[in-house]
Amino acid sequence: MDFTLSTYRVLLTSLLNAAYSTYTFQEWCEGKAQGRFVILRHDVDLKAKQSLATAKIEASLGIKSSYYFRVVPQSNQPEIITAIADLGHEIGYHYEDLSIFKGDCAKALQHFETQLCYFRQFYPVKTICMHGSPSSKWDNKDLWKSNDYRDYGIIGEPYFDLLNNSHTAPKVLYLTDTARMWDGERYSVRDKVLDNQIEISHQGKPIHTTFELIDWLGTHPDQEVIMITTHPQRWTDNIVEWYQELILQWPKNLVKKMIFVKNS
Repeated sequence: MDFTLSTYRVLLTSLLNAAYSTYTFQEWCEGKAQGRFVILRHDVDLKAKQSLATAKIEASLGIKSSYYFRVVPQSNQPEIITAIADLGHEIGYHYEDLSIFKGDCAKALQHFETQLCYFRQFYPVKTICMHGSPSSKWDNKDLWKSNDYRDYGIIGEPYFDLLNNSHTAPKVLYLTDTARMWDGERYSVRDKVLDNQIEISHQGKPIHTTFELIDWLGTHPDQEVIMITTHPQRWTDNIVEWYQELILQWPKNLVKKMIFVKNS
């Protein structure tokens, strides 16, 4: 079965077997990522306990990754954040301030600063990542049209500094489990790569399942730099929770596709 913790462990092992080193996004921003590497990023939207499960698997394999937490209680659970930081992973702020305040930049910026201070209780947060907020008409990245996150001690935001930077070399392959698949671009409202998109395939078709991604890694591809984004809520060995995620994902995808068509 796809999207289980067991499958996630196999995916990580496949990355290591394909000779990829692993780095946090913070380490990349600090210039520490070298050679053939993958940046592992997790957007903790819901079910924070699942994030601790993936964090433990990574730690057992000697892997560090980046976990971005929202302010909502389903994500913002102090004991989970503390436990993940204690395992050696990076903690970041998954910001959605502009959506929360319905486009009011002044209130959104004040809220951003307050929440950044809050998350810095658990970890010296240096990177942030926007939450897509697909049901909102406000794009959270727009907060930085007239403001600079570097004024707050932030050294990186992946959508500005890595994924949409045409000057990044070598080019970055961006893989995300958006829509509970690896080729879910048609269901993604804002989780997109604009400049450096690289297409990969398995047996002549876009990679759809984690097993196809694992097989592709088994070929020891030439791609040097990868960012993989997962939403840990989707990855579980609990059969009831697994089917809940499967069933609930379809109406979510339908709504996202309708929004995407409307905005295109």
